[in-house]
Amino acid sequence: MAKYDLKKLLSENTYPGRGIVIGKSADGKSALIAYFIMGRSVNSRNRVFEAFEGGMRTKAFDESKVVDPSLIIYNPYLSFKCDDYCADIITNGNQTDTIYDFLKKDPSDCAAFTKALATREFEPDKPNFTPRISGIAYYCPDAFTYSLSILKSDGTGDICNRYCFDYTPKAGIGHFIHTYKCDGNPIPSFEGEPEEVELPNTAKELAELVWENLNEDNKVSLFVRSVCLKCGKAEDIIINKNK
Repeated sequence: MAKYDLKKLLSENTYPGRGIVIGKSADGKSALIAYFIMGRSVNSRNRVFEAFEGGMRTKAFDESKVVDPSLIIYNPYLSFKCDDYCADIITNGNQTDTIYDFLKKDPSDCAAFTKALATREFEPDKPNFTPRISGIAYYCPDAFTYSLSILKSDGTGDICNRYCFDYTPKAGIGHFIHTYKCDGNPIPSFEGEPEEVELPNTAKELAELVWENLNEDNKVSLFVRSVCLKCGKAEDIIINKNK
């Protein structure tokens, strides 16, 4: 698979929409996760990320400007813990809660991620039919793995095609999936497999790389998380354009 420059992918695309990156740091010591949101409308741009115990939510920056909260207010990130493993769930919609609920129902079900997403489909925002993108990182005592998923319309809005990609981590490598191929009207959905990208060592470096290269007019918020694969210590970074 071709390896892409994440800086170039972001800086040359004015509207990738919402995006997820998951992989392993260049030094091999940490798992790295990034999630960003962008917006073209006042409603979409009127958001911030806010952390809470065990997760992170989107919320309106100015409540008086909210038009339709149904597709813009959700939990992009939730942490799941059980006796055998921990997992970080990251998505572009309320399917985060669906995945969490499936894991909670049966933590031993290794297919819970795909089973949860089999109950969901793309967003009902005709004519864009925005894909639902999701990622999950699993942390076991002796292993770290991750998966990415996209639920896409066939273009008509009548059929949902579901794709899941499972990865064995490699130092310095991550995989990037985003909702849109580029800007447009309607906005064309992401195509193909997640893009393989090079990753830095730290959450701070990844946050700077992503935030500085997202389109200045359209970027809204960024969440970056690193997890030490040896001790489990985590670092979270949130950047909001609205302050």
